[in-house]
Amino acid sequence: MDIEFEETYSEYEEIDDLTALEDADDIPQVEEPIQEGTFPQPLYQLKLEYSQETFYATTAEINLQSGDYVITPTRYGDDLARVMGLIKHPIRATVKDIVTVTRKATEEDLQRIKENLEKEKEASALFKEKVLVHKLDMKLVDCHYLLIDPKVIFFFTADTRIDFRKLVKDLVAILRLRIELRQIGVRDESRMAGGIGCCGRPFCCHAVTDKLRPVSIKMAKEQNLSLNSLKISGQCGRLLCCLSYEYDWYVETRKKLPSIGTSLYYDNTLFRISEINLITGIIALSGDDGRLISIPVQRFFQQHGKWKIN
Repeated sequence: MDIEFEETYSEYEEIDDLTALEDADDIPQVEEPIQEGTFPQPLYQLKLEYSQETFYATTAEINLQSGDYVITPTRYGDDLARVMGLIKHPIRATVKDIVTVTRKATEEDLQRIKENLEKEKEASALFKEKVLVHKLDMKLVDCHYLLIDPKVIFFFTADTRIDFRKLVKDLVAILRLRIELRQIGVRDESRMAGGIGCCGRPFCCHAVTDKLRPVSIKMAKEQNLSLNSLKISGQCGRLLCCLSYEYDWYVETRKKLPSIGTSLYYDNTLFRISEINLITGIIALSGDDGRLISIPVQRFFQQHGKWKIN
């Protein structure tokens, strides 16, 4: 029997500085420009409920509605997916990423999914048992039986590279199926497991979208946020995904304003900008005469390359 597995290793080192919280730079970038009319129509967004991943699909012969279940190719194999609705502007996708829906799911397909849930519980227990037997330092996140292809996928996390060849042989011998072991990162684990963030709402990666931008310390600095790792990191130990939501606005707004440290004359006194609050629209200045003043951003303008206050 063929054995199939895929490894995706990530290293998580304890580093004193905040760069340890940043996302890796090796996130794949879109190679083709996204242009209107490039993608086939109609275009649907589909979701794999077990991994909370979304992707895009098209179909010319099947009329789909939001909430429908379909059988479609996925990156794991042919499987069941839920239709999220029509989409006009795909996120981080190219034309070659679009798949074609095979067919609508039948009642028999949905019944098999329920049956597979029981199998997945048994397979998860078996996996944990064998991990202990082989003394492997790995944590099972989820287990999934594909609906169409005879394959079971085990998603796990580990801090280091794991040699699981003996584990795979044991699983194949008992389950009599193709086995895929997929090592995932901490963000993927949070997306799959779900949870409540520090804001009191469900994780963005789980409840909003899995197509989130890489997050960096620069985003926190640009928004004048505290660089306390406990305040700007999520349950996954990485920077909060929401740091990227307003980042572009902050960057564009700051381009229209003087920077901190800029000197300018006002009321016959030399002042220096000490703080800029983009949310309140107030700029704080400290004068050579000891005065501290706050002025709305609307009063600042440039004349001959120098900032002035009207």
